[in-house]
Amino acid sequence: MDTFFRFIYEFLLQFFSPLIDVFKALFIGITKMFNVSEYISIVNFYKDDFNGAEWVFVALAILLIVLVLAGIIFLGYFIIRKYIRFRKTLVEQESLLEEVSTLNQEVANLMKEKQDILAMKVSHLGLKPGEEDVEEASGEQEEKVDTSDSRFSKLTSIDEAYKNYKIQNYNNNFTLAELVELFRNFAASKLHLYYKTEMIRIFISALASTKLVILQGISGTGKTSLAYAWGKFLKHDSCVASVQPSWRDRTELFGYFNEFTKKFNETEVLKELYLAGYTDDVYTIILDEMNISRVEYYFAEMLSILEMPNKDEWIVELVSSSWKNDPKHIIEGKIKIPPNVWYIGTINNDDSTFMVTDKVYDRAMPIDINDKGQVFEPIETEAQDINYSYLDKLFQEAFKEHPMSEDVLNKIEEMDNYVIKHFRIAFGNRIVMHMKKFVPIYVACGGDEVDGVDYFLARKVLRKFEQLNISYIRDEIDGYIEFLDKLFGKGKMKECEEYLLRLKKLT
Repeated sequence: MDTFFRFIYEFLLQFFSPLIDVFKALFIGITKMFNVSEYISIVNFYKDDFNGAEWVFVALAILLIVLVLAGIIFLGYFIIRKYIRFRKTLVEQESLLEEVSTLNQEVANLMKEKQDILAMKVSHLGLKPGEEDVEEASGEQEEKVDTSDSRFSKLTSIDEAYKNYKIQNYNNNFTLAELVELFRNFAASKLHLYYKTEMIRIFISALASTKLVILQGISGTGKTSLAYAWGKFLKHDSCVASVQPSWRDRTELFGYFNEFTKKFNETEVLKELYLAGYTDDVYTIILDEMNISRVEYYFAEMLSILEMPNKDEWIVELVSSSWKNDPKHIIEGKIKIPPNVWYIGTINNDDSTFMVTDKVYDRAMPIDINDKGQVFEPIETEAQDINYSYLDKLFQEAFKEHPMSEDVLNKIEEMDNYVIKHFRIAFGNRIVMHMKKFVPIYVACGGDEVDGVDYFLARKVLRKFEQLNISYIRDEIDGYIEFLDKLFGKGKMKECEEYLLRLKKLT
């Protein structure tokens, strides 16, 4: 056993002895660094041998040493101060948590007192627990309390209002071309908002091709008014979400759960989505001035969800767990995004806004509104009750009846190859699939196939040219315009050519 203890001693000594030497050496080194008397004795030893110029360097050497020592002292002071402040912050946080815990306990006690008072009132009324009819009455009362105490008060009120609601069939029988004229005449006759037939045709086509439509252009041309009029036309006022510069995440759209109050702060957007889940009507959410904050911050999750082909997967988690009295359509803390809702964003391109990135543009359909519609004499038209299922049926039929022709698809492939070769830009499968939805609806709304392709390419593909150094591609633009004229016909790609010429003027 003595041998073992001797082994342990020597083994541990091999590690700790050098460690102790390190600390000793560090202590001795620091002591020598701050040994002022030693510095003075060195100077006294050599002072008789210094001439006038050498004393200047001696003074500089002394000053340098003083600065280094002062820096070491200051660094030590700074580290100690930071540590003290850090400890103080931890203590304050712990104190705050204890205070919150105490307040929660007081709230729980108050709730218990409230329940005791209610029980006393029940006994004064002569009600006897245990009787069957009283149990039923108390059960109804408990259910009512649960509803009023729900953490989702707005959504619970929708459950209450729609508990006996049955989806209505409006027996719609219009075509897409007729829908364009109905909406255009309604906006003019009821709201005094005048739009060209082409603009409404593009708008309906955009709705069919994506759930996110971006209305962009100079201020005062009626971007928000178009989305507002669409809501009025459908007899469901658009839910307007005015984007703020402080929006940083999805809670700005959906709300958040307050751990202190144990309530969910519901937004109007969340309320609109929940309401839409009860009906077969068409709803619109307007993201007004959507680029006053970065769209990717607060709308990123929705961009990903709305791109999923299976609508059953359009699910957003609001809270991490479910409560017994949660709203009917909040399943395990999650809400299903209904397909009968569209999101229309308006953007202004000025110094107060952020640039909308490719990630957003590729998943949306941008529409330029840069001129005011001309006044015309409209046909008096009333707002319409429209079933989402019927509108979606018209879209699906248009996809089948007006698919893009092979000739046009081949020309688009040639155009893609040309753009890759001369501008090093390509548009992927997502944009092609998007176009295959936009163009058939554009044709079904009364438009020409090439015109639809022209508008789509100008807004979705040529927009990418803005990322390039325009001065380097300026000479290529004229050749590209000639290529488009040769491929599609002289003057057929009017939107693309106008865009390219505007781009050329920027150089």
